[in-house]
Amino acid sequence: MAGDARATQPAGWLSRKRKWLTSQLRHLRSGLRGFLRIMRANPLTLVGFVMVVIIVSVAVLVVLLPPIGQALVGHPVSILPYGPNYYPSPCPTRIVTTGNYSYPTCTLPPSTEHLLGTDNLGRDMLSRVMAALPLDLAIGFVVTAFAALLGGSLGLVAGYWDQPRTIKGAISVAILRLTDIFLAFPSLVLALAIAATLGRGTLPTVLAILLTWWPYYVRLVRGEVLVVKHQPYVTAAKAAGLSDLRILIRHVIRNILEPVTVYYTLDVGTVLVTFSTISFIGIGVPLDVPEWGNMVEYYQTQNLMGIAPWTILAAGGAIFVTVLAFSLLGDGLRDVLDPRSRRALAQAAVPTTVAAPAALGEA
Repeated sequence: MAGDARATQPAGWLSRKRKWLTSQLRHLRSGLRGFLRIMRANPLTLVGFVMVVIIVSVAVLVVLLPPIGQALVGHPVSILPYGPNYYPSPCPTRIVTTGNYSYPTCTLPPSTEHLLGTDNLGRDMLSRVMAALPLDLAIGFVVTAFAALLGGSLGLVAGYWDQPRTIKGAISVAILRLTDIFLAFPSLVLALAIAATLGRGTLPTVLAILLTWWPYYVRLVRGEVLVVKHQPYVTAAKAAGLSDLRILIRHVIRNILEPVTVYYTLDVGTVLVTFSTISFIGIGVPLDVPEWGNMVEYYQTQNLMGIAPWTILAAGGAIFVTVLAFSLLGDGLRDVLDPRSRRALAQAAVPTTVAAPAALGEA
């Protein structure tokens, strides 16, 4: 009898797990179906979503394809048409005339061979723009994630333990005063000052942006926590004797994830612009590192706007397209995650059919 019980126990466990997995898959399928309906009702969100997927996919392929190709076929494989720092020697030249002067230059306009043209050293602009994509995108994701984690944690403490005349209340006040000090300065100006103090380099630039970005998440999360902590279900959880940690995890954090997610998506593009701006001014990443702001700064110092505007427009256009993609996706997520907007979009996505009046059939 004991052996039969032990034999049936794994079968019962597998059956329960199978039912749980089936219900989760059904819930996921239903959520994806609703998500796609809402996407169809909001075309700009769909455009932003597709653009972000393409941008992230290209960045991943640029990074992972060479080592994968090395492991599989014995040599690196890349989607870049040329190396980002490769230039032919001697490079193909064309004659440029400015005023009474004519001189040869390696800058070739866009063509079927070089879709975005070449720069003053003959380097393919499409390859350089694509090579800079992983760094700029990683900076946007990572810096925003660290700022959201640091600022969100401090905002959670400042909002949930906002109790006057207590030690917890004193900690909350200290967090808010420190946040106010950082918010008193424009974030870009403060980031430039910190980056100039730390010196030129990728890591100092990242630290400069991170040190100026977390206060915004403190304000955002604290405001949301102050709303959630006074809801009836939180009061009931406290009356039931749940610890503060369980209340935070089960009720508070779960209900503030939506606005934080929307703000995070919109913030990726803003961080990317700030990072490129610091590099454009000349105190960001080194010149030998492919980066969009770096490229704009270098080509401007070479006075290429007049004879080869595609060099500056290629890097600037990459910044514009990436920021636009995340802005469209963030605005769409705000509509999708907000219950009232979600209901309106879901109703707009459902096709309406008008039945023919019975009187017409009788006629």
